Amino acid sequence: MKRVLVVLCVGMFFWVVLAGMALAKDWVKFLDSDKMLVDTSMYAKTPPWKIGFSNASISNSWRVFFARHVEYEASKHPEIAEFYVTDAQDSPTKQLADVEDLLAKGIDLLIISPATEAALNPAVEKAMEKGVPVVVVDRKVTTEAYVTFVESSNYQMGKIMAEWLAEKLGGKGNIVMLSGIAGAGPAEDRLKGAMDAFKNYPGIKVLEQQYCEWSPVLGKQVMATLIQKYPQIDGVWADSALQGSGAIEALQEAGKPIPPVTGEDMNRYLKMWKELGFEGVAVSFPTWQGQVAVQKAIDILNGIAVPRYVDCPRVIITKENLDKFVRMDLPDEFFMDSRLPEEWLPKR
Repeated sequence: MKRVLVVLCVGMFFWVVLAGMALAKDWVKFLDSDKMLVDTSMYAKTPPWKIGFSNASISNSWRVFFARHVEYEASKHPEIAEFYVTDAQDSPTKQLADVEDLLAKGIDLLIISPATEAALNPAVEKAMEKGVPVVVVDRKVTTEAYVTFVESSNYQMGKIMAEWLAEKLGGKGNIVMLSGIAGAGPAEDRLKGAMDAFKNYPGIKVLEQQYCEWSPVLGKQVMATLIQKYPQIDGVWADSALQGSGAIEALQEAGKPIPPVTGEDMNRYLKMWKELGFEGVAVSFPTWQGQVAVQKAIDILNGIAVPRYVDCPRVIITKENLDKFVRMDLPDEFFMDSRLPEEWLPKR
């Protein structure tokens, strides 16, 4: 009898596991066989709405511009009665608590930019289980528990930068790689895109790859150490202008010629490029993707079908169009691929 009970219990356990796996694959209903368009009719609600925005942080100037785009777009919609904003200060633990608080407020939809990929899976899964649709923006999660993911492909961004650098070096040379925050989706995807690109250039030697937390200060410190460690650095792949501009500063202070350095549309990097004349390329990670996230949130609450994935187009700045984007009269911290009106720009 005991043996039968054990077998039954084990059997039930596996059925529960299998049922859970099936449920995990059924977070949303697709309207097409390619699973590109999500049915949101079950989320349609009559306004006014409460929306929660759980932000990973505003710890650097890109994130400040991004958050302003989110808030700007929300301000344009009177049907949003309450728009709650939380700042996780780059802490996954705090962000989990932030989402709990937002759900307790009875939000109708959650917009989240996760601090790290896997750590926020429980938060978005809980929201979806409660019937609160989730818009993931800027940084991804590793679960399928969301309605739509809005970004500008970080993989393509890293790949474009790497291909440009390899071509600029004639397919051979010693390079160092400066990434963002370890475990954050954009940093890992950009790194993967770059490494995949470098596989096509066997003459490119990656001396070292370091995480610089998207910090100009840390980028400068790391680059200063690398300069001491490696006498010949022919190029710098930086996944962001934040640490990229810090690396340029370190090269300047060390009295080294500035090799080709990748960056993005941050005004500090563009100014350095304009003034110092080194070889550069800027691939934007549009701060206005925050606006798109709110627009998709509005569609969801109106029951309008949305794409499962939204890839916001990026701007590529070369020496040929640099003058169109660099603004010597604006602060270093500004990101130039912006859609904010003057009154919404971060305070200078």
